[in-house]
Amino acid sequence: CDNNIQAVVSTQSTGKDVSSGVAQEDEISDQGSDTGTDDSLDHFDFGMIINKLPNLVELSITYGVRNCGMNFEWSLFEFTQKDCSLLARAVKSCTHLQILRLQRCLIEDEKARLIISHLLDHPGLRVLDLSHNRIGDKTGRAVGKLLSVNKILEEVNLCDNNIQAEGASAIAFSLKKNSTLKTLNLKLNRIGDEGGRNICQALMKTTTLLHIDLSSNGLGEHVAANLAEVLSHNQSLEHIIISCNKLGVAGGRVLQEGLENNRVLQTFDLRLTEISQQSEHSIMNVIKSNKEKDSNSVSA
Repeated sequence: CDNNIQAVVSTQSTGKDVSSGVAQEDEISDQGSDTGTDDSLDHFDFGMIINKLPNLVELSITYGVRNCGMNFEWSLFEFTQKDCSLLARAVKSCTHLQILRLQRCLIEDEKARLIISHLLDHPGLRVLDLSHNRIGDKTGRAVGKLLSVNKILEEVNLCDNNIQAEGASAIAFSLKKNSTLKTLNLKLNRIGDEGGRNICQALMKTTTLLHIDLSSNGLGEHVAANLAEVLSHNQSLEHIIISCNKLGVAGGRVLQEGLENNRVLQTFDLRLTEISQQSEHSIMNVIKSNKEKDSNSVSA
């Protein structure tokens, strides 16, 4: 292996040509999975190559199956318990790793928590992306623990999962004390008003977070009032995405008022939030003014 490789992007196959029904023996593991699952459903042991790549800083993996044809079954795309155990150990041993992306792997809470448990004392991880999976509140609590002990993590992407109020509240609790996280993506979850309120309370205390995405989370007018308070006091947030939530006309008005004295926000995505055109126009004028001031200060 070329040990100068710094990034690996992989879509992992089970190692079996399903359409022909012929197993490719050189790619199938000859050990059973930890849970007794058929060998053909397990994927690749990354520990075999990661130890030979001392300069690896980014690992992006999607587990799946090739040549599925008419024999499609969801189980063929499963991220098995053996896959999880092998990957967790490999990632922990790769101390130079900075970016880990596990997207569209059908990962559920038990496996996500196992991976995160191996990352708690990781010395280099800066980006964790578990988007487009099946994780819920248990993983939300695990991410909260990670944020409370990890001192260098800068970005967490949990987009398109099933995190609800409990998981969001756990993340919010740790976010209050975290001093390194810059980007948090909770888009397409189900945190609701309770989770949204707790996130907003955390945003009142954090001074490092620059970008947050809460779009499509079932947020309502009450959260708009909490967010308006954030806009009045937070001096670090530069990008807020809250589209596809029912904030309503009243919610738009309080956001407009909260933004009046804000001089740092550069992006405020309010599409499909049911606020009035007047509020949206006023808000966009403030954003435009902030961008112009920031541009002038940079050029000066």
